[in-house]
Amino acid sequence: QVQLVESGGGLVQAGGSLKLSCAASGSIFSMNAMGWYRQAPGKQRELVAKFTNIGRTTYADSVKGRFTISRDSAKNTVYLQMNSLKSEDTAVYYCYALKGWNNYWGQGTQVTVSS
Repeated sequence: QVQLVESGGGLVQAGGSLKLSCAASGSIFSMNAMGWYRQAPGKQRELVAKFTNIGRTTYADSVKGRFTISRDSAKNTVYLQMNSLKSEDTAVYYCYALKGWNNYWGQGTQVTVSS
């Protein structure tokens, strides 16, 4: 069982920045993949950014050049640095991990960008 706890969401003006954190209960080296998804009201959950244990990093086209995913293995924590935020980035952001055949999700953190 993997537990994921997000933090760092909040209210920010358009053009501003936020950094989300996701603390995992186990070693992130044991995960096949980790990353961030988001879900806006009335929309499906969508991938924001993720990395795999073979070193591949993927970003949604809508966030390329603005968001950066990173990790601190010593802290078992994954981060999402979000710059140049837009109103359309408003959503609940979820941390996720894939370990073996199982997907795990955090509780979500709200990001609201005011225009």
